[in-house]
Amino acid sequence: MANILIIYATTDGQTRRICQRLQAVIEQQAHHVTLVPIQDAPRIDVTAFDKFVIGASIRYGKHNPLIVDFIEKNRPLLESRPNAFFSVNVVARKPEKSNPEHNPYLQKFLNRIEWKPRRLAVFAGKIDYPSYRFIDRLMIRLIMWMTKGPTDPKAVVEFTDWDQVEAFGRVISDM
Repeated sequence: MANILIIYATTDGQTRRICQRLQAVIEQQAHHVTLVPIQDAPRIDVTAFDKFVIGASIRYGKHNPLIVDFIEKNRPLLESRPNAFFSVNVVARKPEKSNPEHNPYLQKFLNRIEWKPRRLAVFAGKIDYPSYRFIDRLMIRLIMWMTKGPTDPKAVVEFTDWDQVEAFGRVISDM
């Protein structure tokens, strides 16, 4: 039984939901999982874990800078143990962008950091226009209009492929 840490950065909650599903799948394999939002990461002893999973959502083309800080600070430890990284972004709703090798946000992120995760995944996120602040709703609608996505300001559209999330949870269990 492995003790697995999942650190995550979420903007609107979808990444947290993905982490909770990963936790459920991994714990079915008799592992113990601790979920920690990136803001709470400084308060935990990361050396107590056997495996690491880091997940982060995209907002306006970038992952949360606290994720980069955590990776840089803990890179030797991350590299010494089984590890994985996943990105959550709405561009992954397109089949050609749902693969880690072809997702521009994930590739840009990996080029920015020195750490090379052993396992990678990209999950499509969720659009929830009614819950966004006015400026975010306006900007995301513009981005969606430019990329031929949903623009109805009342729309809530979940793009996450939960079967893909569960498959990644099994990969994590086996690493």
